[in-house]
Amino acid sequence: MSTVYIGGYTPDTGGAGAGVTVAARAESGALTEVGTAAASGPSFLAAHPSLPVLYAVGETDPGTITAFTATDDPERLATRSSGGGSPCHVAVTDRWLAVANYGDGMVALHTLDDEGLFTGPPLLFPGFGSGPDSDRQRGPHAHQATFEAGVLYVTDLGADQVRQWRVHPDVTELEPITLTPGTGPRHLVSAPTGWFVTGELDGQVHAFDAKWHPVAQFAASGRDSANYPSHVQLHRDRLYVANRGPNTISVFDPETFKMVAEVDCGGDWPRHFAIDGDDLYVANQRSGGVVHFRLVGGVPEPTGHVLAVPTPTCVLL
Repeated sequence: MSTVYIGGYTPDTGGAGAGVTVAARAESGALTEVGTAAASGPSFLAAHPSLPVLYAVGETDPGTITAFTATDDPERLATRSSGGGSPCHVAVTDRWLAVANYGDGMVALHTLDDEGLFTGPPLLFPGFGSGPDSDRQRGPHAHQATFEAGVLYVTDLGADQVRQWRVHPDVTELEPITLTPGTGPRHLVSAPTGWFVTGELDGQVHAFDAKWHPVAQFAASGRDSANYPSHVQLHRDRLYVANRGPNTISVFDPETFKMVAEVDCGGDWPRHFAIDGDDLYVANQRSGGVVHFRLVGGVPEPTGHVLAVPTPTCVLL
């Protein structure tokens, strides 16, 4: 058995969940709920890379970030301001915790001590800019934070940017990468050849080389319905993308950009997914469940196992 944490929206944040759901994962991949940790709107979770500490954003305005013990029965260790409004993503290294505050575009960089707890005031970096979508891009909306090779990258859906900071040895803000207007970058993932970014607003996957030169873009889904891609992940020799609207998981060859398969996600509005080995878990936000798939030749096949979780938005394996 291993422990899985599931984040989601609570009644005070427009959802129906109880907080952070804790589940046991069997060898078959099936999940069984074993408890919950009370939290307000824990829409995204992250684990410390070397300490038994779990972090959860509180997607409220103003927002919060909370540290829990990473156990079967998480204990709240500390809560502080996320540094902005409506935080929707968190990323962690040994010494830094980065929060993407969607509401106001603020990126907050929190220092962690030897026990993984917050220390000192955070470094705050406001966002600037807008985009052509008058409903979604009136201002900056930081959406995902990712540490890679000593650099913090943050997608900004509202400004059509990937913002970046060098964090080692000192924190230095770098020039942002500008994307095509109207892209609405949501999530990104690094690859041996460079980067992949999902465009929530244009329904595309954007490929870049290692120096962020555009290489290609391709439709995230082959279905006819409107698509708002969410999460993207590279696993082994395949690229996986969750599609909200078509309600599918697409599988691509990351070298040729050709679609290998597109399978139904087993619910409505796949907000996030996580992969470990041959197990893939999809958090279907609107239908309320975490659906288990087994990868066969890199293609997700449903196992029939579904863990009922109200308004799930994140799966942490």
